[in-house]
Amino acid sequence: MTDVDNSLKEYREENGLSQRALAEHVAVTRQTINAVEGDRYDPSVELVFKLAAFFEVPVEDLFHPDIELETSVSETTD
Repeated sequence: MTDVDNSLKEYREENGLSQRALAEHVAVTRQTINAVEGDRYDPSVELVFKLAAFFEVPVEDLFHPDIELETSVSETTD
């Protein structure tokens, strides 16, 4: 569904959490966690930040967009 890979399942399992337990910590349903892990749902920005804060990691450690930039910032400002 998305071009953003994620490491949510790995972080959840490393911390010994079930999908339900993680869902309760970040105030969503277990089905939401399952869908994010299965790459069937793009989480809101709010949920992305809640998950990163919960695991105390940068957002980029949990979510990895598959993007290629065609130009650099310096090329667009010249």
